[in-house]
Amino acid sequence: MKITIEFDGTEEQEEVRTALDGWKWKLAMWDLDQELRVKSKYAPDEDDPNVVEAYYTIREELRDILNSYNLNLD
Repeated sequence: MKITIEFDGTEEQEEVRTALDGWKWKLAMWDLDQELRVKSKYAPDEDDPNVVEAYYTIREELRDILNSYNLNLD
């Protein structure tokens, strides 16, 4: 498959960078999701349960936001 994206002029430079960096955003969100997974799944027993619950909540919210944009990390 071949896709062509055209941008006009330097005023659209930010849009070009956004289009080209999409895969970096996905990797960054995947890294964040994995970090939250590790912190919640392997938290030491002495960690505050509220902190661990916050990790679960933030991870769920991240996935909900991505899902609302029809995006997924899988």
